[in-house]
Amino acid sequence: MSRRVSGVALVAALVLASLVPPAAAVVILDSTWRAQGGAKGREASGFGAHVALASEPQFDSVVALGVNEEAWGGASGTWIGNHDGRGYILTAAHIFDLPGDPRDYLVRTPGGRVLHADRLWIHPDWDGDLEYRTGFDVAVIRLSAPVTDAGPPPLLYSGEDESGKLITFVGFGSRGIGSTGEQDRFYRGSHKVAAQGVVDYWMALVSPSSGDADHGNYLGVFLPREDGGVPNPYGGASTPASPLVGLLGSGDSGGSAWMRSGADWVIVGVNSNGTGTAQYGDTSWFARLAPHRRWISTIVPGVRFVD
Repeated sequence: MSRRVSGVALVAALVLASLVPPAAAVVILDSTWRAQGGAKGREASGFGAHVALASEPQFDSVVALGVNEEAWGGASGTWIGNHDGRGYILTAAHIFDLPGDPRDYLVRTPGGRVLHADRLWIHPDWDGDLEYRTGFDVAVIRLSAPVTDAGPPPLLYSGEDESGKLITFVGFGSRGIGSTGEQDRFYRGSHKVAAQGVVDYWMALVSPSSGDADHGNYLGVFLPREDGGVPNPYGGASTPASPLVGLLGSGDSGGSAWMRSGADWVIVGVNSNGTGTAQYGDTSWFARLAPHRRWISTIVPGVRFVD
């Protein structure tokens, strides 16, 4: 099936034909939103459970990106370690205009420190095409100082066991509910938010692949309606796996998707984009990290990968 994808994070309000803004802090189930106090006139009050999920310590390394100190949430990232007195942030390539400038964003750490970037690596196989190159939508930013307030460096996953697993994706940005999609009236503040989803679609890296074909290497999460009224196009369940399921929206781009692996939490992907208008029946897509282990490790010595 053809994947129709979202646009860039900085144009969250723009919808062009089948394109929608790329990956925002999250679009959630109507039922969970109402149970958490959401209602007409109180649209921003229904996200408490998702804020609490993002605040769990295993997600401390997820950071906010902003174009200035007054505009956080245009994109997200994840601190993956320090080297030679500098911090390194994993994020999405599509948040940058090619060839990319590290000065496009500031980084706000969990403790509120604002750090500047001085170098940017965009995956060499990324060409700006979100439809066919989602699996290469990966970049690394080097900061001018180390990150010291984000807990221990996270584990990055290099295996192939994501299919069918429940993942948790974390980021900053605007919000919405399944019946309406992302809308400004649901957003207040700049808290980190998380949602969950089952990996119903798993695509291996296609190599070699021509420029006008899907290069693969991504995960897909479908948002079902509570009553099961929207068939799952990937053959998975048509009812929610948990009350905390959701989709990406504008501003989550560059954040991270996590999975339990034994006793550990591991990062399996980078938040990339999605189909439709981020409502019931739509899908969010994540660039898989596993095939990028060598590339990331050459940039960040000591980065922690596990199978």
